[in-house]
Formats: sequence, C-alpha cells, structure tokens
Amino acid sequence: MKPPLLPLLLAAFAVHAGELKLWDGNMPGEPAGQPESFDAGKEPSNIHITNVGEPTLTPYLLERRDRPVPLVIVCPGGGYRILSFNKEGTEVAQWLNRIGVSALVLKYRVPDNREGALLDARRAVRLAREKAEEWNIDPHRVGMLGFSAGGHLAAACSHSPDRPDFAVLVYPAYLSKGDGIDLVDEIRPDAQTPPAFIIQAQDDTRFYRSSLAYAAALDRAGVPVELHLFAKGGHGFGLRETGHPASGWPALCEQWMVDRGILPR
Repeated sequence: MKPPLLPLLLAAFAVHAGELKLWDGNMPGEPAGQPESFDAGKEPSNIHITNVGEPTLTPYLLERRDRPVPLVIVCPGGGYRILSFNKEGTEVAQWLNRIGVSALVLKYRVPDNREGALLDARRAVRLAREKAEEWNIDPHRVGMLGFSAGGHLAAACSHSPDRPDFAVLVYPAYLSKGDGIDLVDEIRPDAQTPPAFIIQAQDDTRFYRSSLAYAAALDRAGVPVELHLFAKGGHGFGLRETGHPASGWPALCEQWMVDRGILPR
C-alpha cells in the first residue's frame, strides 16, 4: 500500500515535533475543571478540543535555512468553548509552511476562560522569541493569526505587554459593542499596536462589525491596517473553499506579508 501523499509533502516543508508544554509548572490563572476531550465535529477532518487544562504549542518549524524565517502563532476559533483544531489550526500551519513561514498552533485554555487564554497567548509570544535562535526564526517577525474567537484573542494579545509583531484576524468575533462598530472597552489600540490584516464576510451577520470596529480603532491610532470585507462567505471556513471570493484570502494575506517586509519579495 502506498503511503499517504500529504505527510510526504509536509515532510519536505517542516519539522513537526509533537506538542510542547506551554507552561513549565506554576501556570497562572485557572485550568479546566474537567479532563480534556475531543470530538470529530460536524465536518470531515475537523477535530474539536475542549476542557483544555494543559495548554500546548504544536510546532510546524521549517527546516533550518541560511537566514531566520518569520513565525506565526495560530489561534484556532471555537467561541472560547472549543478549539477547531484542524480547520483553523494545523491546516493553517501547513499553509504557512508552504509560503515560507514557521508556525506554532496554540492549544489555549477553553471553555469560558478568556483570562487563561490570553495568558497562554502572551506566553506563546514570549516563548517564540526566547527560542528564536534554536528554532531559526526572526524574533522581530513573530506574528499571530486567529480565527473567530482566536481573532479576538490575537487582538487582545496585540494590546498586551507581549505583543506580536503583526496580526492576522480572520472573521474575528467579540470585538464590537452590540450592533454598532465601537470597539469593546477591554481592547484599546495605541501607536505600539502591531499592524493587522483582517478579512471577513458581510453575511457573517453576527460578527462582521468586529472587523469594522477593530480596523477603525487601528486607523485612529495611526496603525497600518488592511481590511477585506467580502459580500459573502459566512463564518468558520478556515482555508476551505466557500464558492465565494472570501476563500481567496490566503493569497491576499501572503501579498500583505510581502508588502510589510515579513516575507521576501
């Protein structure tokens, strides 16, 4: 029987070393109250994880090159209840590898633990910079990419003392107040907030104002932002085809990274 093609292709791009513990004892904040659990979700090849009490990073590190490469910490979505770990996690890390970016998939604390999740995200940024030489990454090109609740987490981390150097928010949630386009009070961009690339579809009626609110706040703070608001696309598609132009966001994001000097021309 022939071996599966996908693992062979991925092996050409990255070294996948299994999960790394995010905290070495003395984890601040609260853990989950129940044992971690998994289910297959409602879609093929999409694992849902919940009750995360031991946060981890799953590394997708490129083979060592002559120069350090950028790194992106991937934050799956799931409403701060579960983590959509394949569709908004490992599949995204594999795409980042294909465009020359190392990746870490963050398994942060859920459910209903935004404080713990933010502590985990901040720790992931610190750890990436601490390990920069070992992992052959550029400590000044450490980004964060989040989907839905993970997009909210990336925005919150961008406003913390442990800020990434850039942020990518894909259909972010929970960033606007009610039905308006005012940014939530707990996130207040300033001149030190990293630049952001944001994509969302307007028929994502529950959450599309999150993107408008965050983009407007970045603009007021003088922070570079690129916002793509598509007419259709819905919510929760990850890298998967929707039949709408919103599915083309990875190519737009790659070009943005080139324009920002994160990736070489």
